[in-house]
Amino acid sequence: MSYLSTTLILLVSFVGFSAVFAEDPYHFFTWKVSYGTISPLGKPQKVIMINNQFPGPVINCSSNNNIVINVFNNLDEPFLFSWNGIQHRKNSWMDGMPGTNCPILPGKNWTYHWQPKDQIGTYFYFPSIGMQKAAGGFGPMRIHSRNLIPVPYFPAADEFDVLIHDWYADGHKELQKTLEAGRAITRPDAVLMNGQTGGEDDTKPMFNVEAGKTYIFRVCNVGLKASLNFRIQSHNMTLVEMEGSHTVQNKYNAIDVHIGQCFTVMVTANQDPSDYFVVASTRFLKEVQTATAIMRYKGSKGSPASSVLPGAPAGWAWSLNQWRSFRWNLTASAARPNPQGSFHYGQINITRTIKLVNSRVNVGGKVRYALNGVSHTDPDTPLKLAEYFNVSKVFDYNLIGDEPPKNLEAGKIAPNVISTEFRTFIEIVFENPEKSIQVYHLDGYSFFAAGMGPGKWTPESRRSYNNLDTVSRHTVQVYQNSWTAILLTFDNAGMWNLRSGSWDRHYLGQQLYISVVSPARSLRDEYNMPEISMRCGKVVGLPMPPSYSPV
Repeated sequence: MSYLSTTLILLVSFVGFSAVFAEDPYHFFTWKVSYGTISPLGKPQKVIMINNQFPGPVINCSSNNNIVINVFNNLDEPFLFSWNGIQHRKNSWMDGMPGTNCPILPGKNWTYHWQPKDQIGTYFYFPSIGMQKAAGGFGPMRIHSRNLIPVPYFPAADEFDVLIHDWYADGHKELQKTLEAGRAITRPDAVLMNGQTGGEDDTKPMFNVEAGKTYIFRVCNVGLKASLNFRIQSHNMTLVEMEGSHTVQNKYNAIDVHIGQCFTVMVTANQDPSDYFVVASTRFLKEVQTATAIMRYKGSKGSPASSVLPGAPAGWAWSLNQWRSFRWNLTASAARPNPQGSFHYGQINITRTIKLVNSRVNVGGKVRYALNGVSHTDPDTPLKLAEYFNVSKVFDYNLIGDEPPKNLEAGKIAPNVISTEFRTFIEIVFENPEKSIQVYHLDGYSFFAAGMGPGKWTPESRRSYNNLDTVSRHTVQVYQNSWTAILLTFDNAGMWNLRSGSWDRHYLGQQLYISVVSPARSLRDEYNMPEISMRCGKVVGLPMPPSYSPV
C-alpha cells in the first residue's frame, strides 16, 4: 500500500473525531526501519536504524499537532514504536506497546496518527518489542508550546538533542537468548551519547556554541539498565522542564537521569572560548562507564578541552536529595493557559491505594521478574483488542490484589492486568526490597511523585509527602530497599502499560497493564478503534463492535 493511500485511509478512519483535529497542523513522516552497521566500540555491530539514521530522526512539533508516521518494517522480525511520555489522550490505540497493538510484520507498513494533546517538553520514541531497544531504533521528540502560551524562559540560541544510554557488545537477539536461558545481563560494555562514546582523542564537536549565548540541551536516558549522570565541564545547567512540566529553575552542575527520564536544561556559554567535555557516566555500578562529547565555542581556535573530567557524585543519598530539590513551577503555564499550580493534587481525597512490590522469581527453573508475584506475559491477542472485542480466554482482570502476597517467591506467569474505576484519584506505592535501583514508567499519564523513603511504606509515610509542588512526570525511580509513592487521577480511558524501566526485567515480566474503562462508553472519553488498526490473534475476522456513543 502506498504512503498516500495509507494516509488517506487513516484520515478517513478518524472521521468520528475529526473535529478534534481540524484546527491543528499536520506533520507527515515516512520512516523505513532497517538494520545497519555502526562501530561505537571499535568493531562493527548490527543496529536498528530509521531512514539509515542512528539515533533516529527528531520529531519537532508543537502541542496538539497531528503526527502521522508511516512505518515500513524492513527487518526480519515484527516491530512496533512506542512514544515515551506521550499520553495519547483517549487514544491508547496508538501507544505502540504489545498489549495495545498488533505488531508490524516484516515487509509490511502501518501508519501511526497521534497528537501530543496538551503536552510540551522533551520526549523520545523507541522499539517496544522484545529486546529491540538494545539495538537502537530510538530517537528524540521536541514538543514546543503553542505561540499563544508563553514559556517561563527566554528563547535559546539553539537546541540540542542528547540521547544517553548504556550499550552492549552483544546484539539484541543475543541478549534475548541470554535472558531466555535464565542468565542475567550484567554491566554494560559502554555508554553512548548520540551514538558515540567519545574520548580524549575525539576532536570533532558535537555541540557548537557562541560565547554569551544560551542554549537548550534536551537530555533523555534511552538505555536498558543503567542510571546515568549528566554534566558539562565548567558549566552550570538551569533546569527548566522535566517530562512535560515546567520546573523551578534551580541550577545544577550534574543531574542524575534514570532510565526513561528526560530533562530540559539551559546552558549559557559564559566561559573562555575553548572546547569543553559534555559527560555522561553510569551511577550505582562498581565499574564506571563514561561517554563524552565536545562542546566547542566559536572562535576557540582549537583549544583542547581539559582532560580532567568533572567528577560524578557518589551514592544514592546524593541522588535522593537532588530529587527532593526538583519543584513544580506553580505560576508557569504548561501546554494550557492556566498555571500549573491551579491543580491542587494534595487536596484530593485518595480513593484507593495500590502497593506493588517487585521480586525475582523462579518459574520452571528460569529466572523471571514479577509485580506482586505475577510475571507478565504478552498474549497473542493484544489486551486492548481482546477487551474492545470482548474476547474471552485471553486474560483475567486483577490476578493481583492491592496488597502484595506474603510469599512473593511463588511466581506465576500470566497477563497481568488490573482494572481501575474511571476518574478516581489513586495512590500507587512502589516498594523495592532489592539492592538495585528500580525505575517505573506509566503510559497514558503523568503523575505526582509525592514521596520517597527508606524501608517499607506505611500509611504514616504520607506525612512526608510533598503535597504542594512535586513535579508532574511519567517516570520515577525507587532506590534500593526503599519506597516511592505516586498520586494520579485515572481519567484517560484505555489500556496502559506500567513497566519497569530496566528492560531485561521488563522483558522477563516486571510490568502490568492498567485497564481504564469509561462506563459511559462515550466518544467524549475514548475514541473508537481506527478502521485501519492491525488485527491479530483472536480478533482476526471479527465484526467491528458498535461505536461508542457521541456524547
